[in-house]
Amino acid sequence: MANYDVIIIGSGPGGYVCAIRCAQLGLKVACVEGRETLGGTCLNVGCIPSKALLHASHMLHEAEHNFAAMGLKGKSPSVDWKQMLSYKEKTIGQNTSGIEFLFKKNKVDWLKGWGSIPEAGKVQVGDELHEAKNIIIASGSEPSSLPGVEIDEKVVVTSTGALELGKVPKKMIVIGAGVIGLELGSVYARLGSEVTVVEFLDAVTPGMDAEIQKVFQRTLKKQGLSFVMGAAVQKTEATKTKAKVTYKLRKDESEHVIDADVVLVATGRKPYTDGLGLEGLGVTMTKRGQIAVNAKWETNVPGIYAIGDVIEGPMLAHKAEDEGMAAAEQVAGKHGHVNYGVIPGVIYTHPEVANVGATEEMLKEEGRAYKVGKFSFMGNGRAKANFAGDGFVKILADKTSDRILGAHIIGPAAGDLIHEICVAMEFGASAEDLAMTCHAHPTYSEAVREAALACGDGPIHM
Repeated sequence: MANYDVIIIGSGPGGYVCAIRCAQLGLKVACVEGRETLGGTCLNVGCIPSKALLHASHMLHEAEHNFAAMGLKGKSPSVDWKQMLSYKEKTIGQNTSGIEFLFKKNKVDWLKGWGSIPEAGKVQVGDELHEAKNIIIASGSEPSSLPGVEIDEKVVVTSTGALELGKVPKKMIVIGAGVIGLELGSVYARLGSEVTVVEFLDAVTPGMDAEIQKVFQRTLKKQGLSFVMGAAVQKTEATKTKAKVTYKLRKDESEHVIDADVVLVATGRKPYTDGLGLEGLGVTMTKRGQIAVNAKWETNVPGIYAIGDVIEGPMLAHKAEDEGMAAAEQVAGKHGHVNYGVIPGVIYTHPEVANVGATEEMLKEEGRAYKVGKFSFMGNGRAKANFAGDGFVKILADKTSDRILGAHIIGPAAGDLIHEICVAMEFGASAEDLAMTCHAHPTYSEAVREAALACGDGPIHM
């Protein structure tokens, strides 16, 4: 029996970051992972491979639509799908091997296999039993499905199967207009697939600012994606090469059938806790199947913690990372903290979409007095030069104090631009503070400053 100060179950962004931070704080650490590589869903079959395909397909789009206007003449590149998948795999390998290097550097033991907790203070991995003063569950999540939808990862696929299709399909149906469905749908649309998105609700990206939702859907339509909104999927039927999707429109209960070569089921994710032995331990769970924790990420069983997708909150890699570092601090006897009000969200389509803090709808529901500062990227010199003038920056600030309450961006590099607003919010800054900060010219970031100026006397370039 090996003894540790802490054993983390799962090596995704939450787990591996937590393990490294625990080691930095002087603890003897082990991390349990059953995959052949570290990094969890994010690095192996999620964030990283999808961003590789998004980047590759965006380069194709630029070559087809913008190169000639810049004087770059010649035949547009053809798609070598096998090579593109090879590039994606190389990207995955570089990242996962990097985590393995960091484990060795920080003296974190990798316990290879699937872990379970037979009793508090003990972790079973294969035939080996290990002892730990503290156990942190970071086992992540898995794709969820719908009744009547059978996934085979060949014709009816989750995001995992969509990242390794044998060929680019002529027709693809995406069930769900959330982040995963729209990102992967846009990849295949750029590669030439006819993509239809079927969504139960009446707006894409549920929970996002309503103005962003409308502009985003309109932009994706221009890029060739079709949408069937307010549709409840009843079932899928798959053959070896084709699939049919049956849905009912909620407005009139009329039934419709559409077919495609591939169906991507992107209806969200659910906590992955199977095989951990939580029921036998008496660990309290929420109604949604999440592990219940207190403000210190402790479960009701002493010495057992949980972070990331298995607990409440947005299923985001960076949220899990923050919780991993904070839980490590707690285990080491220090104070861990996560500001859940300043966790950004990003959709890596083109244009990108990013948000942090409150939406207008939330502020209206709270009855809070606020003001809006907006600036279009059409007024940004760098964006116009780069064929990226679509979209805008929108900042919400308290009407009396001017304190920034939230921000929403659709446009070039939105996922990077959102972070200066995150930092401002973390420090309790006002829109005027942001507006008075010098921004380099010509940069996309000037649009953020202009939106902050719009919260006051008005922007300069609009």
